[in-house]
Amino acid sequence: MANYKPDLSCQSKFIPINFSEQILPGTFEYALCYIIENKLDLSGFDAWYHNDKTGAAAYSPAVMLKIILLGYAHGLISSRRIAKACENNILFMSVSGDVQPHYTSIAGFVAKMHEQIEPLFTQVLLICDEEGLIGRNMFAIDGCKLKSNASKEWSGTFDELVTQDLNQKTKLDKSADKITAFLSTHQEKIGSQGKPVKSNITDPDSAKMTTSKGTIQGYNGIAINDDKHQIILQAQTWGSVGEQQTLQPAVTQLKQQLDKLNPVNPSSERTIKFTADSGFNSEANLAFMAQSGFDTYIADNQFRKRNPLFKDSETYETEQEKRRLKRRNGKPRLFTSDDFHYDEATQTCRCPAGNEMWRSGINVKSYHQEYTRFCGYLKDCKICPLQQQCMRKPPIKTGRQVQFKNDVSRKKLSYTDKMKMKIDSPMGRRQYSKRLGCIEPVFGNITVNKGMNKLTLRGQAKVNAQWQLYCLVHNIEKLQQTMH
Repeated sequence: MANYKPDLSCQSKFIPINFSEQILPGTFEYALCYIIENKLDLSGFDAWYHNDKTGAAAYSPAVMLKIILLGYAHGLISSRRIAKACENNILFMSVSGDVQPHYTSIAGFVAKMHEQIEPLFTQVLLICDEEGLIGRNMFAIDGCKLKSNASKEWSGTFDELVTQDLNQKTKLDKSADKITAFLSTHQEKIGSQGKPVKSNITDPDSAKMTTSKGTIQGYNGIAINDDKHQIILQAQTWGSVGEQQTLQPAVTQLKQQLDKLNPVNPSSERTIKFTADSGFNSEANLAFMAQSGFDTYIADNQFRKRNPLFKDSETYETEQEKRRLKRRNGKPRLFTSDDFHYDEATQTCRCPAGNEMWRSGINVKSYHQEYTRFCGYLKDCKICPLQQQCMRKPPIKTGRQVQFKNDVSRKKLSYTDKMKMKIDSPMGRRQYSKRLGCIEPVFGNITVNKGMNKLTLRGQAKVNAQWQLYCLVHNIEKLQQTMH
């Protein structure tokens, strides 16, 4: 019978430790320590402290940065867990020089990082540029939704919060007072379409967001990266703001960041390509990007449908139908204009049930386009067997309306039309196809590989700094690969 040596992994043992020997070359912690100790200027942190003559000595900003970024890299985003690791984990002891900061000191340091994160982020980008990690060939922008340190139960419009206030006054005076105080000191947030959006008492800057795993209270972390080595050049979080509204400020910040980096040799200068998905597509954004100096490729929400590769794909249509049924809780897909029989020559139209429709308008302007509009007869729509597939509600005053785009030659092309023509070309599809491999792995690395998938702070400024710290971990990991 085989005889094996016993497993003593749970046995305590007193052994001499040389902390410097625990940080091995080629590892993330080695690159982290080398960059912070030798490459970064941390003199800006000195303004935080006035203890040269009185008071206890402070923890070194270099040590605090090292243990925080190392903790984030291992998915330890809680200050308590980082403090515990400094007491028990030999790697954290080695990086910190056997210093054990209290969790409140770590939390306070992170909370104030919004004062120093911008120059720190730029310094790391300068190192990346010196190492040749930024190619300036293509930039891509995208976002990921991160859960915030806020309760989504404390969200609502001002009217909803007032109702919640009145319902709770007899039971929860403390909570009601909290709502009343919030209403008296904050203004209602208005969305891009001029309608009130939900506010949150715990963190007013955060917002309710729908994700593939349900609704969360959080922020949208936006990032722009370079395609050569996926270095993140610009990072910012947004609360109750749609992705369309984040493009222009993000590109403006990107240009400011590029001005701080090493200048490119004019002889090798070329137009930088810029890609974004349909969430950033709008006429205003396309007009802005047309003046940005970037060779832009931004898809619209019908981009896939126009792609010949997907046109005859049964798998694509099947998956699309599954998504539609899920969104409509099992209800069948509603008819679109493609299901109606429109004859442009005779200017006539028949509905999917075969009934004639009357032309209710010509050259109708909508969203910078001109359309011809038809309407079904009310008597036909009321008794139509396809009514549930054709209309969301039973008809009362008018029948089903449908409109068809007029010929493009009849009107001036908008920026949306020009982008459709550009991105539908073979060159446009080839350039846009590179976006997926450029930006998506970045968010996978940050949120899944590193476990940096939620935020522990509150408020736009503090949350924005923590998101940039997450992106800083990603960039330092890229630098690590050049130090082998």
